[in-house]
Amino acid sequence: MTVLTRPEGSAPEDLHLSRRTLGALGGLLFAGYATAALAKEAKPITTDANGLTTETVTYRAPDGFNLPAYVARPAGDGPFPVVIVVSEVFGVHEYIRDICRRLAKQGYAAIAPAFFVRVADPAPLTEFPKIMEIVSAASYEQVMGDISATLDWSSQQLWAKDGKVGITGYCWGGKVVWQAAARFAAIGAGVAWYGRLAPASDATPAQISAGQPWPVDLADDLKAPVLGLYGGKDQGIPLESVQRMRDALQSAGETASQIVVYDDAPHGFHADYRDSYVEADARDGWSKLLAVFDKALKH
Repeated sequence: MTVLTRPEGSAPEDLHLSRRTLGALGGLLFAGYATAALAKEAKPITTDANGLTTETVTYRAPDGFNLPAYVARPAGDGPFPVVIVVSEVFGVHEYIRDICRRLAKQGYAAIAPAFFVRVADPAPLTEFPKIMEIVSAASYEQVMGDISATLDWSSQQLWAKDGKVGITGYCWGGKVVWQAAARFAAIGAGVAWYGRLAPASDATPAQISAGQPWPVDLADDLKAPVLGLYGGKDQGIPLESVQRMRDALQSAGETASQIVVYDDAPHGFHADYRDSYVEADARDGWSKLLAVFDKALKH
């Protein structure tokens, strides 16, 4: 059974998949959940598409790549406020698509770009070093370019509400939320789920450089409020780094942004297809997400 305990997935030693385990997961794997993280006893939330329009679209990124994205929105003409959904290291698998449908049921047009598929789709892979090789190829500038393309494409859709766009992301995508909120004035609010905030205490100079810009260095640049949702027992994001981010926000006078810590929650507590799922904290975090987006995007 796989337990993901770190902010950008797991280390190789965390993964212990066997043929028998994979066989027991067959139905959920067929549904398209990330193979490397799916818990044997998982009973993930499933959201139907009744009353929704769902599709996979492509649009041109700044580097010329035709970027695929999953879109879920209420049926009808709209206009609907837009939320960009940034995946974990596993890409746009069924959990991310379901989040898009959940947002669509709440009146949003949710768009999940496939940031990693220039190299390969990580969702069906079980070898974590290979997954991270794919993820590491998605540079900061590439990801920001893909978000820029998503903003441009959505602004041209008749069903999209003019004005600010929301962004939310999980694990790897949580860090992207902070970065995007500091980069794009078109973003009106962000909700970051347990994305890394600062380099690990034992990070090498190369790792520090590769992860830049770090959220702790972006507090002065935020162009929209960000709500951070973190676990007190996250093995990869120590509370010391959370406090560093809080201090950075305070120093920047960024009173509209805040971080909520769920004391007993591990990393990945919203991921209902993993062993790390904590239903009460996930539901509370989701209600806070909706409150942020309803305030920023629906009025």
